[in-house]
Amino acid sequence: MISAIDILQQEKNYLRLFWAGIVNGIGDRFSQVALLAILLELTGSGLAVGIALAIRVVPFLLFGPFGGFLADRFSRKKILILTDLSRIIFAISFVFVNDESNIWIIYLSTFILAAGEAIYAPARKSLIPLLVKKENIIKINSLEQVMLGVVLIGGSFSGGIVTFFFGPDMTFWLNGLSFLLAAMIIFPLPLIDENCNIQKSDKKNGESSILHSITTVKKLIMTSSTLYIVFLFELIVPFFNGIDNVLISIYAVQEFHLGDIGVGLFYGALGIGLMLSFIIAQRIHQHLLLIGLTTLILEGIFLIILSQVHLASIAFIIYISISFVSGICNTCFDSIVMKETPSDNQGLVFGLLTTISNTLIGISMFVAGIILEVVNNRILGFFGGMGFVLTGLFLFVVYSIKQKESLTLRE
Repeated sequence: MISAIDILQQEKNYLRLFWAGIVNGIGDRFSQVALLAILLELTGSGLAVGIALAIRVVPFLLFGPFGGFLADRFSRKKILILTDLSRIIFAISFVFVNDESNIWIIYLSTFILAAGEAIYAPARKSLIPLLVKKENIIKINSLEQVMLGVVLIGGSFSGGIVTFFFGPDMTFWLNGLSFLLAAMIIFPLPLIDENCNIQKSDKKNGESSILHSITTVKKLIMTSSTLYIVFLFELIVPFFNGIDNVLISIYAVQEFHLGDIGVGLFYGALGIGLMLSFIIAQRIHQHLLLIGLTTLILEGIFLIILSQVHLASIAFIIYISISFVSGICNTCFDSIVMKETPSDNQGLVFGLLTTISNTLIGISMFVAGIILEVVNNRILGFFGGMGFVLTGLFLFVVYSIKQKESLTLRE
């Protein structure tokens, strides 16, 4: 990981974004662990938990594209700071939930926090190419996977420990503090996107509408084979990601009989794999789409193997492998978007991708929960893995067709 330290030393501005992401992410994990525990304690209902999880998805559908539109029209740095600061009071509001009559606070604040994230995410993603050197984009995107890995490991484990020893209220206060700290970390960043925003402000009112921006992005996607594949990826893969997200807890508790400790271990394995993916991902310089699709197929193969494994130790290693190839895949696709999309449209593109991904994963998790009532866990896991493999092969075919069409048009 020495090279990772070298990159962070070179990219001082991104380093602030990196640390803010870790602080934000761990704080959010803290809150999630405690929040679900409170819901189960007060209601004893899985439905209450399901509603809370569903509420986290809805704002992305409503605010994701709008957040991307804002990121392309205003200072992305200011958007990050304002969304962090505005979420503090809602993060802390959970401490006022003392009985079942206060559950509405959980639902309302969960919605607001998720809405903030829907606005925050595209602004953060589209700020990265403005902060870092062009030649470091792929390395930085691989560091994003390291950040997610740190959050998964640190947030899940420490969140459970803090909740156990100090109670859920402490985790809510810490989550509120994390938003404040993240805003303070980002504050010194230069307003490097201001010139771009000044140019945008000179556009005609009709050209500044979100509908015009969406039309522009649509044309961009249709003329770029790689961007076209990225959007197809986000339309298909989340359906199978949702299955994987549901099964990780099911496998730990029902198949390997490890209880909550097993859930923590498996999430820890995912974090380890994402961090290790940096070793390979940061060395990639070309053939991003082909490598991304290959790792997608490998992820499906590992999921198929996982569905047949009966030893927890082997499952732990497989989960590391799954997130390892997933981290490489994510790095490739994020880098494609940053390379193929003009800066003026990156906010909206990332907003749309975030909206599509989070909405479809939410739907998939809900459907997977229903299917598991009648289908064996391992059978669903097998078909989920096959979904990844077939999707990868399908996207390879589509890309080949698009490339042939492009060559024909040139001739």
